[in-house]
Amino acid sequence: MKKTLLLASALTVLFSCQKEATKEDVVNYASSITQDELKEHLYIYASDEFEGRNTGEPGQKKAVEYLKKEYEKLGIGPVIEGNYFQTVPLNEVSTPKVSITANGKSFNYYDDFIALGSAESAKVDATEIVFAGYGIDDEKYSDYKGLNVTGKIVVVKAGEPKDKAGNNVITGDKKASKWSNGRQALSAKRDAAKEQGAKALFFMDNSTFERYSSFYKRREESGHGSRLSLPRKKDAETNMYFFLISDKMGKALVKNINKSAKPATVPSKFAMDFQTSTTPKPSENVAAIIRGSEKPDEYIVISSHLDHVGVNEKGEVFNGADDDGSGTVSILEIAEAFKTAADAGHGPKRSIIFLNVTGEEKGLLGSRYYTDYEPLVPLENTVANLNIDMIGRIDPKRKGDRNYIYLIGSDKLSTELHNISEKVNDEFMNIELDYTYNDENDPNRFYYRSDHYNFAKNNIPIIFYFNGTHDDYHRVTDTPDKINYDLLENRSRLVFHTAWELANRPERIKVDKGEETVKP
Repeated sequence: MKKTLLLASALTVLFSCQKEATKEDVVNYASSITQDELKEHLYIYASDEFEGRNTGEPGQKKAVEYLKKEYEKLGIGPVIEGNYFQTVPLNEVSTPKVSITANGKSFNYYDDFIALGSAESAKVDATEIVFAGYGIDDEKYSDYKGLNVTGKIVVVKAGEPKDKAGNNVITGDKKASKWSNGRQALSAKRDAAKEQGAKALFFMDNSTFERYSSFYKRREESGHGSRLSLPRKKDAETNMYFFLISDKMGKALVKNINKSAKPATVPSKFAMDFQTSTTPKPSENVAAIIRGSEKPDEYIVISSHLDHVGVNEKGEVFNGADDDGSGTVSILEIAEAFKTAADAGHGPKRSIIFLNVTGEEKGLLGSRYYTDYEPLVPLENTVANLNIDMIGRIDPKRKGDRNYIYLIGSDKLSTELHNISEKVNDEFMNIELDYTYNDENDPNRFYYRSDHYNFAKNNIPIIFYFNGTHDDYHRVTDTPDKINYDLLENRSRLVFHTAWELANRPERIKVDKGEETVKP
């Protein structure tokens, strides 16, 4: 796989003593990232042989073995001594069997409610329900102030309060806060109730409920109703049950729920029987490292997700060439470039971790395990995360204007990171850096939808590199013949140059911005 670079003739013993790489050196190292090798990798990695790389399935096992062998060929060692694989102890959780009654009225799964998140089998009885308004717990506004919900059944509704001028109380303007912003609201209201000690949370958001219920019902009918989850932490707080419910059920539980947001305790004869089963289905993250020459205990993490969505009921393979075969093979080429530099006496001053994570398609599970359960290196020593997820295609909105990449998150936590990213691009690549999806009000919410988010929520500066979605996204037509390999080469080189600067600059970048985040 190794290529002869333009500077190969200069790689002598004397050269190995050279202290600093020149700009020409760095450009030469980046030139080891080529269209031909990216294509060679991707036609293997996104082939039918890998069976769509579904998490925990045989195809995903083939994928991690492929990555391991490539790192071994490059001579790049594992982060874990003697083992490239970080075992992620996932569980396959069946759709729960749930019966719920309140005041003699019964409710039905999919028609009235669905369960979100894992929970233990149990029977729960209560004589009252606590209505907690919008379910917000914020410095500027809290529905939980003076309200005791410990061990209680809690009902909340969608939205957030507004002042007399029609501005949101939390943001002070028309912009939605995390408490009413789509998927983020689910996490925010769940976490608030859990922190307050609630036994169960029923979140009434009819439009979201209808969308989620329809999706999960179709999955169940197709035989794919089970889902993967991480185990509960040993030190986890309350095992809270979390339900998304219809307006109809919300009004049955709290009669005046649509008319008022004032918290109240409602007498009720409530009963729930929640039964579920889990089966262990372990998976693996792949982690390799080039140790830093001067600051080995400071780390730059370059990440991609190695999984995709498998095979459909017709036996058709979802190859996932762009999602995220493109990011995964990009990391292999970036790793080669850094190893080439190291072999020439220009190893990075800070350590570089090449992290291919599992379970992104199942809810960012592999990266969440890495950050929240078992970091392989201290998070406080992690300088930045550069996450690559889909960089081989062209957004249909950008046809005819192809030399671009969407950047998300570069300015969320660190002004320095954003400025470095811009400067590196100007100096080396001259790609248009498009920040369309970096807008906090963008409805796609991509900042919260790939593996970088688990680093960001831990106050680690991130950049998410992304080409945007296209007609083949999550379809069997996402195949390697549709990848724009010249763009994949250029975008990969941009990530390499950015990582090089972060790894070799005298001081680590500073976190100078607060980012109010919630757990995924």
